[in-house]
Amino acid sequence: MENMKIAVIIVRILIGLMFILSAGTYFLNLVPQAELTGNAKTFMEGIVASGYIMPVAKVFEFLCGLAFVSGRFVSLAVVLIFPIALNILLINTLLMPSGLPIVIPLFLGILFLAYAHRENYKSLLVAK
Repeated sequence: MENMKIAVIIVRILIGLMFILSAGTYFLNLVPQAELTGNAKTFMEGIVASGYIMPVAKVFEFLCGLAFVSGRFVSLAVVLIFPIALNILLINTLLMPSGLPIVIPLFLGILFLAYAHRENYKSLLVAK
């Protein structure tokens, strides 16, 4: 049981740092964006043209990253970040498979945190 607690802390902090760094590099333009081609370029041009999705997603990534690193509101952060992480996984699977070595462990880590906090979600899954 103690090993599980340690694993949860390690995964939580690593995922939190990944999301904080991802959002920070986006907002501060610390790293130049990779040149996209083909369908990935078309998809991202549409996302950027909307002017809505990326900034909102990055704000959620930053806030959830802070929650993961601090250990506060982790169950809520898992629920909020899951749709974003699923989209990241799907985009990388379908359009940019080169990112999968980073995205798959990230997604599995989020699933692990959801499993570790499963008791907190029981009331969400009750049909009334």
